Amino acid sequence: MQKQLLFFVLLICFISANAQKKPAACCPAANATEQFALLANDKSFVMQHDAPLPFNYKTVNGADINFKAADGTDAHGWMVKAPKPTNYYIFVFQEWWGLNDYIKQETEKLANELGVNAIAIDLYDKQIATTPDEARKLVQAVKTDRAVNIIKGAYNYVGSNAQVFTIGWCFGGAWSLQAALLGGNRVEGCIMYYGMPEKDVNALKKLHCDVIGFFAKKDGGITPAVVEEFKANMKAAGKNLTAYEYDAVHAFANPSNPSYNKEATADAYAKAIAFIKARMK
Repeated sequence: MQKQLLFFVLLICFISANAQKKPAACCPAANATEQFALLANDKSFVMQHDAPLPFNYKTVNGADINFKAADGTDAHGWMVKAPKPTNYYIFVFQEWWGLNDYIKQETEKLANELGVNAIAIDLYDKQIATTPDEARKLVQAVKTDRAVNIIKGAYNYVGSNAQVFTIGWCFGGAWSLQAALLGGNRVEGCIMYYGMPEKDVNALKKLHCDVIGFFAKKDGGITPAVVEEFKANMKAAGKNLTAYEYDAVHAFANPSNPSYNKEATADAYAKAIAFIKARMK
């Protein structure tokens, strides 16, 4: 009888202990950029991206550049050089539409306002979308390894003495943060607009710069809950994040977006410029 009692006690302990264990994941968690690509399967998120209005930009100083990605393959960008020689650069990352005229305008605007070299880094390899469905397909076709190699190639292109800021919107907002992580101590600051944050606290611990983020309260993809989690993760990583949330929708800062919010865009831009200038010596 005592043996049977002991057996049942041990059995109950075994069942209880295993019940508290979490089941093993069937596959590794998607990284931040892959999580954003998964959003492209969500029809409600895709519908937040109205087809851009016709927009043409005539550059004054911008020009296409070609450089080698870290794996030796060809990569593409669009660059505006500073009026005077400087080691300051800003890497600009496209929305999910691609490196279009809107991104070229923003790149030249930043270069002129800040007096820095500005490079729009093309993560679509010269492909541009004009409809939400085209953009959805392009963003899902981006391979993390390819994008990382392009960004590393851009760092090689500007050289080891470059002092870099990163900025991006939507898809590019996520890659602005990833580029800041890849750049190490060469990065002076990261600006991200409504992009998917990195959720790995250990990865965030590798940041060497402060981050400023601009988000939309009515964003159905990068939701307020996602922003709150980002704040908590950055705090846990011991990093500085300043986050602003506007009563606006996703992609509110794009003037070719029918849902463009002029007031929120102006406020965010002023804050981004002040953030950068405060970190330029």
